[in-house]
Amino acid sequence: MADLPQAIHPDILPRLDPEYVAFHNIHIAPRVPPHTLPWDPAIRNHPAVPGGSPIVKVGSVRDFTLETCKLRGFTPEGGAPTEGWPVLVYFHGGGWTLGSIDTQNAFAARQCKDNQCLVVCVDYRLAPENPYPAAVEDAVAALEWVYNKGPSELHVNVQKIAVGGSSSGGNLAAIIALKASQLTPPIPILFQLLVVPVTDNTASTSGDPYPSWRECQHTPWLNVGRMMWFRHNYLPNEEDWNKWDNSPIFAPDDLLAKAPAAWVGVTELDILRDEGIAYAEKLKSVGVPVEIQQYEGAPHPIMAMDGT
Repeated sequence: MADLPQAIHPDILPRLDPEYVAFHNIHIAPRVPPHTLPWDPAIRNHPAVPGGSPIVKVGSVRDFTLETCKLRGFTPEGGAPTEGWPVLVYFHGGGWTLGSIDTQNAFAARQCKDNQCLVVCVDYRLAPENPYPAAVEDAVAALEWVYNKGPSELHVNVQKIAVGGSSSGGNLAAIIALKASQLTPPIPILFQLLVVPVTDNTASTSGDPYPSWRECQHTPWLNVGRMMWFRHNYLPNEEDWNKWDNSPIFAPDDLLAKAPAAWVGVTELDILRDEGIAYAEKLKSVGVPVEIQQYEGAPHPIMAMDGT
C-alpha cells in the first residue's frame, strides 16, 4: 500500500478508525490527488468523496439560474405548511475549487426528506478561474434570492432560514450567516450548520494557534499540500487571507454576536479541527448558542461518507 498515490502516512495510520482505513485503502489510496496534477478544469470531472449515500426520493427538484450562479431546490413530498417550508441553504465543499451542485444531491435529498425542509444548494463560481470574492458574492446572491423569490417559487418560509456547508462550503455558510445582518433589509437566519469548516485562512504548519495543522499535516484526503493548493487557487493575494469574509474568525465581536445558533462538527484527524473549534468558542464567547461535536479517529471527509 505504501506506493499508492494516497497511501496513509505512517504517523496517522495508528490513530485512524480501522473501518475508515479499510475503506480508504480500497477506494481512495489508488487515486492520484488533484493538487499533484497540472491544473486542468477537467480535474473537476473526477468523482467526489466516495462512500456517500444513495439519492432518496423527494417531492420535487428544480433548478434556477441567477446572474452568476445556479441554485437547486429540493422540496419534500406532500403539501407545504401554511406558513411555507423551512429552508436550508447549503454550500458544497471542494476548497472553492472542486465540487458542484451535483455533488450535493444525496446529502440535500436526505436532509430534505429526513427533516421535512426545503434544501437549496448553491452552485457558486469556482477558483482559480473565479477567485475570492466570487464565491462570497454568489453566496449573498443565493441568500437574497431565497429571501425575495423563495416564497413565490418554492413556498419558502423566510422566517425559518438556516445556512450550512461542508469544508469550504462551511466557510461560506459561516460568512453568509454574518453578512445576513448587514444586508438591506437584514435577512434573519435561525441556524448555521458548519461541517468541518475553514475559518482561518492564515493557519499554517507552525501549529500556532492551531496544533492540528502540525499534528495532522499528513492526514488522509485533506493534507497540508492539498489545503494550500485550495487556498492559493481561491486566495492568490495573501493580503486577502485575514479578511473576515474569507476567514470569519477575524470578524469583529459585535458582528459575531449577531450570528445565529450554530452546530460545528469537526473530526479528530483533520488539519481544520482546531480552527473549527476556535471559531465555535469565539461565537460562544459573545453569547451565541453553539454545539461542538468531534468525531474521534476520523479524517476530514467522513461526514460526506454517510453511505459507508
